[in-house]
Amino acid sequence: MSLLEQHTLERPSSPEPFAGVGVRMTFARGEEIYAQDEEADLLYRVVSGTVRTTRFLSDGRRQIGDFYFQGDLFGVECGDTHRFAAEALTTCEILVFRPGSSIPGRDGDARIQAALWEATTQELERSREHLMLLGCHTALERVGVFLFALARRRGHGELAMGRQDMADYLGLTIETVSRMLSQLQADGVVQFFGARRYRIMRQDRLEAWADA
Repeated sequence: MSLLEQHTLERPSSPEPFAGVGVRMTFARGEEIYAQDEEADLLYRVVSGTVRTTRFLSDGRRQIGDFYFQGDLFGVECGDTHRFAAEALTTCEILVFRPGSSIPGRDGDARIQAALWEATTQELERSREHLMLLGCHTALERVGVFLFALARRRGHGELAMGRQDMADYLGLTIETVSRMLSQLQADGVVQFFGARRYRIMRQDRLEAWADA
């Protein structure tokens, strides 16, 4: 049974440029959206919730590719299969469509193509920044820059992911992530309100780390 057949389908009322395209699907927390090495014949847009992409290496280690939030497109691949699996980190509503979906009117098609191009360039830029983060920063800087980039991307400071997800994304242990979060708060760089919500207090310091 295909992905499109596994869920109750509903024609979406998405705003432009995706009005009239694809179907909306609801995924429960932890549910797989597509599998690693699965055929990449569909594209996806987050309507609500958070999506995580992961890849398991031959030795069993888990690598996290990225996190996707409301409005983000994902599932764009250079080849014919998905290198990473995608799963719902929270309850998600996802717009699913085929790259060749029929769009009413030529203007609509142009907007879709522009959105896909923008998503591709953003993905490349985030991949570049992720590579630099892993190769050129200390553990404290990795965690600080991650929090800064996440708040800038979402418009507010809130962690949809747990510390193990952060650790796997940043190439650290969960114990190191916990220590660095405590140190950032003790240094007055970030202020936490509970386990998930936070506020950037020293943006200048985090910007300097991000630009290093």
